[in-house]
Amino acid sequence: MDDVFELAAPEAQAIFLRDVLDGLSRAQRTLPCQYFYDAAGSDLFEQITELPEYYPTRTETAILRAHAEEIASALGQNVLMIEYGAGASTKTRILLDALEDMAGYVPIDVSEEFLLHTAQVLRTDYPALAVHPVVGDFMIRFGLPDDSQGQPVGFFPGSTIGNLSDSEIVQFMHAARDLLGQASQFIIGVDLSKDASILVPAYDDAAGVTAAFNLNLLARINRELGSDFDLSAFAHRAIWNDTASRIEMHLESLRPQTVTLGGRSITFEAGETIHTENSRKFTIDSLTPLFEQTGWTLNKTWLDEKHYFAVLLLSAI
Repeated sequence: MDDVFELAAPEAQAIFLRDVLDGLSRAQRTLPCQYFYDAAGSDLFEQITELPEYYPTRTETAILRAHAEEIASALGQNVLMIEYGAGASTKTRILLDALEDMAGYVPIDVSEEFLLHTAQVLRTDYPALAVHPVVGDFMIRFGLPDDSQGQPVGFFPGSTIGNLSDSEIVQFMHAARDLLGQASQFIIGVDLSKDASILVPAYDDAAGVTAAFNLNLLARINRELGSDFDLSAFAHRAIWNDTASRIEMHLESLRPQTVTLGGRSITFEAGETIHTENSRKFTIDSLTPLFEQTGWTLNKTWLDEKHYFAVLLLSAI
């Protein structure tokens, strides 16, 4: 399969090192969450989506299944679906099965190995569907592959929008509006605000899969950047930040230690954390102004019975 559209720069490893060193040099140490998704991280995330505590995937999936025909009718024909952060494209299949006469599918993901496997499986299962995989960070502006055709429709499921700050949402939505064009539509999954007793277990499961996912980021840094993190000396933490309406994932240093990376020594105190990800929880009213200032209007909202999750249909304005 040699037709992948590559967004990653040749200096990707140097950028990875720069981003990690920058984050670990801050007072509150951080690591960019897009680096979770190497092949191992992508596989662990797919395992997370099947955990009993992790409600977002099954809830969003149920919404899509219940309203697939209505969504397909709203999207129309000759759809070129562009999925941001495609992963295994599991939820995408619900729409692929409901849509008729699709022009093509463009899955975008940072994990090349995982993406190419997903694309190959989709080509086998949907032989009439033109699949155009794009490897890269969807926060970087890009153009569509030259051989992709049809009416662009964006698809951004999983409440991945919750990983972004307001300024990043504005940046992303502006770029999506420019890419998808006039008269385009955009389907976005949004995790809604709810009680912390539901949220925290979803990001700190009893089986420890989310902990393994979080720690795999250090394993990737060791493997690809030559660092020497001792994974047994860090512990996964999931914290509800009520003021910011978000779950924060951290890696806590369990003892004083020094890590080497890129010729530098980085010292951690016991109890010091590396902030690895935010997962924001929204109200629809809090997102609507951000959409409107970036050239989108909210046309339709589909909810589950408990109002845990929303699937939104936006139209370009």
